[in-house]
Amino acid sequence: MNLHEYQSKQLFERAGIPVPAGRPAASVAEAREAAQSLGGGRWMVKAQVHAGGRGKAGGVVLADSLDQVEAEARRLLGGRLATQQTGEPGLPINTLLIEAPTAIAREIYVSALVDRESRRILFMASSAGGMNIEEVAAHTPERIHTLTIDPAAGLQPYQCRKLAFALELAGAQIKEFQQVMFGLYNLFVDSDASLVEINPLVVTEAGGVIALDAKISLDGNALYRHPDLAAMRDLSQEDARESQAKEHDLNYITLDGNIGCMVNGAGLAMATMDLVQLKGGRPANFLDVGGGTTAERVAEAFKLILSDAKVQAVLVNIFGGIVRCDLIAEGILQAVKEVGVKAPVVVRLEGTKAAEGLQILTASGLAITTAADLSEAAEKAVAAARG
Repeated sequence: MNLHEYQSKQLFERAGIPVPAGRPAASVAEAREAAQSLGGGRWMVKAQVHAGGRGKAGGVVLADSLDQVEAEARRLLGGRLATQQTGEPGLPINTLLIEAPTAIAREIYVSALVDRESRRILFMASSAGGMNIEEVAAHTPERIHTLTIDPAAGLQPYQCRKLAFALELAGAQIKEFQQVMFGLYNLFVDSDASLVEINPLVVTEAGGVIALDAKISLDGNALYRHPDLAAMRDLSQEDARESQAKEHDLNYITLDGNIGCMVNGAGLAMATMDLVQLKGGRPANFLDVGGGTTAERVAEAFKLILSDAKVQAVLVNIFGGIVRCDLIAEGILQAVKEVGVKAPVVVRLEGTKAAEGLQILTASGLAITTAADLSEAAEKAVAAARG
């Protein structure tokens, strides 16, 4: 689960990480009020969406008057912001962050993330702050510095100093940087995060260190331990179908193809998608209905697939181990009757009660094509989508 910048900065403040003074605003009036309460004569108006590259897309602007703050708020709120990360049509803007501007001398990148190879928390830092870290890694990898944290010992002061020296910080900046790193580490562990990123962490013209931006990604599997963090979830920033799938304990990811796939088991789902691609088709989704599914859950999964207007054919590939194929067949019929399916449906059933499941589909009189094996099923689904 991702957090907005303003939410991340609220957590930063609690962790002792310095951030610019700012206030969220959900309306034009709130934006003007926030600027007035912050004081000064200039303010940053920052669109809050779950994506990077907001500045290049016109989502971060510097306002020189209260009237301009109001005008920018009116332009942004209720609209959508499309960045390189989101593509079209972008993400909805429901909240702004009104923030005091910062006089920047240097920009630094720093983050903490899970390194699965070393099974450690990894700190990554670079003197090339403000840039996409992927670009830095591709073109100037020598500018990226890393260190891993032993879970038994935790983050150590000498590690902070080592990274500070690599970033050419000096004097009081080293102590401030150490404070930031300990804040990031404690926040990472205490909130069960998968990524905590500051890009950029700036050295101000006055010589201080402050987090100008903030990004936090939380481990969704651990949210039950953090109801306060779970309450920060913004469903408007997530794919509606993926959110709906979670409510029914379905694993669903939207893709850009036109063949809807419903499979039980993540490995089989990946193999099915690969075979569809091999046969010349493009999967519209990844959907794993799980091993212990029911007819009702299958019906919900089917309706979820068909809610995607791009879907021109549906491929159902079920291997009946724990789940019975006759239950899958009943779920398919239930969904077809409820939704009024117009797209061609190809079904391959194998395993427990497969013959009974196929008999149920055949006896239904509905326009459902069956296949003897996965290769044949993929071929029929691709041909149906083209037709």
